[in-house]
Amino acid sequence: MDYNGVPIDDTYAEAFPGWISRVIITGATKDLARAAAVEASGFATSCIGCPCEAGIEAYLPGEKTPDGRPGYAILICNPSKKKLKEQLIERIGECILTAPTTAAFNGMPEAEEKIPVKLHFFGDKFEYEVKVGDRNCWAIPIMEGDFIVEEEYGAVKGVAGGNFFVMGENQMAALMGAKAAVDAIDDVPGTITPFPGGIVASGSKVGSKYKFMHASTNEAYCPTLREKVPDSKVPENVKALYEIVIDGVDEASVRNAMAVGLKAAAMIPGVVFISAGNYDGTLGPVRIQLKDLL
Repeated sequence: MDYNGVPIDDTYAEAFPGWISRVIITGATKDLARAAAVEASGFATSCIGCPCEAGIEAYLPGEKTPDGRPGYAILICNPSKKKLKEQLIERIGECILTAPTTAAFNGMPEAEEKIPVKLHFFGDKFEYEVKVGDRNCWAIPIMEGDFIVEEEYGAVKGVAGGNFFVMGENQMAALMGAKAAVDAIDDVPGTITPFPGGIVASGSKVGSKYKFMHASTNEAYCPTLREKVPDSKVPENVKALYEIVIDGVDEASVRNAMAVGLKAAAMIPGVVFISAGNYDGTLGPVRIQLKDLL
């Protein structure tokens, strides 16, 4: 099986279910909204060591935001609904409320599941209720004026950890293939690639030889260990590889993102093989076969 002459491994990506909320962040300008979105989605690459997984889903022009100002939608994901609530409170309260000219709105008003995010208490009894269109919001007096925020956020059971590996004949080829994949996935609604620039340089496996570590380097996919480990999965013509990890609001969105990303990577000269990560069910129950994406 191949795409554009690039062999596609007959394997599957192993993913897991997680709770996902969408926050719309608006600002007086696109740059101010983006600054808050970047801050609110920081330190959120992997639940292995981060408190959640998060990223910017999309830019929203004024006609697509509740208050008519430019904004960004971010997705925040956690396997635990309780921990997702904690992250919504902390990230909206610490990263958006503190940012100049911003407001925060529920990006999933249609979701049946709602998570309360009671931030109006920061107003110290000076806060008051306001309407933004048909939305019930709170106005919290702050130094620049009022911070407008919704206090209920929809949540859905999505899928996290969809993935594939882009392998190149050298580091630059693999990197450009990974970059092309991320650029293509950026246009898929309902998905994020939470790692830096959307690209994972240090893929991990479940477990470790050190008892105090619950994840460690995936030695089977380290090119410098090809001759040192008996189960290396790095082909002879591969000098570097990168992993693309995708979280989405549902499995269909993740599959779509994987498909467009895989195909984009395969169009880059020097990309010589594409595979995916799986861990015999120890990571999660969702299996996405690469061959089905083609």
